[in-house]
Amino acid sequence: MNYKNITVAGSGVLGFQIAFQTAFHGFQVTVYDINDAALERAKAKFDGLSKEFTKDLNATPEQLKQTFDNLTYSSDLAEAVKNADLLIESVPENPTIKIGFYEKLAKVAPAKTVFVTNSSTMLPSEFADATGRPSQFLALHFANSIWKHNTAEIMGHPGTDPKVFEDIVAFSKAIGMLALPLKKEQPGYIINSMLVPFFYSATDLLLSEVADAHTIDKTWMKATGAPAGPFGMVDVVGITTLYNVIKMNAEKTKDPIRIKTVAFLKENFIDTNKLGVATGEGFYQYPNPAYKEEAFLK
Repeated sequence: MNYKNITVAGSGVLGFQIAFQTAFHGFQVTVYDINDAALERAKAKFDGLSKEFTKDLNATPEQLKQTFDNLTYSSDLAEAVKNADLLIESVPENPTIKIGFYEKLAKVAPAKTVFVTNSSTMLPSEFADATGRPSQFLALHFANSIWKHNTAEIMGHPGTDPKVFEDIVAFSKAIGMLALPLKKEQPGYIINSMLVPFFYSATDLLLSEVADAHTIDKTWMKATGAPAGPFGMVDVVGITTLYNVIKMNAEKTKDPIRIKTVAFLKENFIDTNKLGVATGEGFYQYPNPAYKEEAFLK
C-alpha cells in the first residue's frame, strides 16, 4: 500500500471527519466539495473537531498543527484529484448523485487512483460501471465520530481486484481504524444491517402514535443501559441520512408506514433544517440534549 495523497469528496457529516482523521495520521489530504462556501463550512468544523481530538485522543498542539498543514481544499474536481492515490467518496446518500459524481470523476482522475465509496446502504456493484475502473473500486464505510468509533468496514464487489481490497485494509489500519473486511456484498454492511431495522422500529412506533420520540428513547435507554435511544442516535447520524434511507425503502416497497415517515421527516425536519447535531436541533436541541440530563430517566 503506497498511498500518500488522499482526496475526500464531500465534507458533510462523515466526509469532514474522514478527511481530518486521515490528515491526523500523516497523509496529504485534499478536501473536495461543490463550492467554496461548503469548504469554508468544513474548515469551521475542523476547528471544532480539533478540540474533540484533544479531549478524546490527547492530541498535542504539534499534532494538530501538522494535521491542518496536511489539509488542502478545492472546489475543482480535476484539481482535487490530480495527484490522488485514493479518492474517498462521501457525497449524499442518493444513487443519482453518486452515479453522476463517478461519471464526472472517471473523466478527470489519474489511472492510478483507487476509488472507494462511504455509502451507508448501497452496494459498490451499483456504481462500479460508472467509475470506469471497476477493479479499482470498492466500499469503505466509517461509523460516525470515527476517531472514537473507529470502525472501517471494507466491502468489495465481484469485480474488485483482491490486491486493491488488501491495500484498503492496510490503509484503514494506517489511519487508526479497526479494519472489518466483509467477504461479500451486503446492503448496509454489518453495522447498518443491524442499525437500520432498529431505526425503522423506532420510527414505526412514532408514526403509529404508540409513543413520542422521547418516551421511545427513555424506554430503550433505561431497559438496556444504552447512553442514547434511537432518536438521539439519529440526531448524531444525521436526519438527512435517515430520510434518504427510508425514502429509498418507501419507493421500493410502497409500505404505507414508510411513506408516512418520509412525509413526516420532510415536513418537520428536512424542510425546517432541523437535521440533528450538525444544525443544533433535531429530535433534541444541542449542544445539551435532554437525554444527557440526569432527570431524563427519572
